[in-house]
Amino acid sequence: MTSIHSPTSSKLQHYFLEGKVFAYPTEAVFGLGCDPMNRQALERILQLKQRPMEKGVILVADCWERVTKFVDVKQISETTLADVKISWPGFITWLMPKSSTTPEWISGDSELIAIRVSAHPVIQQLCKTLNSALVSTSANLSGQSAIKDRAILEQVFAKNVLYITGDLGGELNASEIRHALTGKIIRGN
Repeated sequence: MTSIHSPTSSKLQHYFLEGKVFAYPTEAVFGLGCDPMNRQALERILQLKQRPMEKGVILVADCWERVTKFVDVKQISETTLADVKISWPGFITWLMPKSSTTPEWISGDSELIAIRVSAHPVIQQLCKTLNSALVSTSANLSGQSAIKDRAILEQVFAKNVLYITGDLGGELNASEIRHALTGKIIRGN
């Protein structure tokens, strides 16, 4: 099983609350993440990527319960919500109506929020250790290809991020994205 080798769980929690940016493996590429409730941490990620805040970011988690506070579930039909839950943990990102308490730095200029409950063991362990969902955006400069090689990851981001040990999940492309209100597939299959 892939695991977080360092730092220790208590140090990791400390770094998370301090607003550090993590670089970690996902199902297909390396990702950058931070505490979704920490605007300064997200601004660091966007600065590193040279990406505008208006685009919003994905939240990843190990379970549905970690992301419910970000979603206005009243706007989603019971059938669609059942489809969402059946697809997780998995490699499908859902666009859902954001709750009134979701910070704009997560959703950008959209009324929707992108969420995935991942089956990737590193993401699962990170979220359990941190007791939180995690911002997730591909580790790359805006407009460039997502990074799949650890050496390139370290070359591009140097000492600006905290590296989490683990292997990529083996998927070839970014996750499928589905719209929870329309059912349309936005990206993927």
